[in-house]
Amino acid sequence: MGVLEDIARFLETRVEEFIRNNPQLELQLLDDQLQQQEEEILKLLVEYGKQEKQFQDQILAIAEDVKLWHERAKKAESAGMKDLQQGALEREASLLRQGNQVWAQMELAKQRLKQTQELQAQVKQRRREVQAKIAQAHAQSSTTPNPTQSAFDWERFNASRFNQFDELDAKFRQWETEEELHRMKRKMGR
Repeated sequence: MGVLEDIARFLETRVEEFIRNNPQLELQLLDDQLQQQEEEILKLLVEYGKQEKQFQDQILAIAEDVKLWHERAKKAESAGMKDLQQGALEREASLLRQGNQVWAQMELAKQRLKQTQELQAQVKQRRREVQAKIAQAHAQSSTTPNPTQSAFDWERFNASRFNQFDELDAKFRQWETEEELHRMKRKMGR
């Protein structure tokens, strides 16, 4: 597994380097991510809208039940049936508490809906900015005078990088050789 992880890390590093060296691709990836976020936000908006509607329906149903039990309590009171009146009043109070809980849940859903709408506006604005940068990058790349010149520069850049690495490798080899000689001298001196 260690080799596969090393390969995966190596490839990930190379992809990141490639993207950094090609900013228009980085912008395109960012635009794709923002589009995915917009889609996820849209799903959340639909979900929170449904929740709010369900809570509203529950509140209306509870309100109807409260009205029913309130009338029953009055009816039982006028008939002098205190035990039924007390039971109806307790049921009405219980329904009012339940209604308050559902109301609080509905307010929370409304708050989430509002926050999600604000987030949606921010993501849309950010995406417009990224798309403008993409258009600007495409316009700049289409005005590049000679694509073979940029390819030549790329080759020269790569060659200089490899030369730098070769020089670095040579320096390390020399240093390692000197270290080994010093170690051997110390061993012989003992």
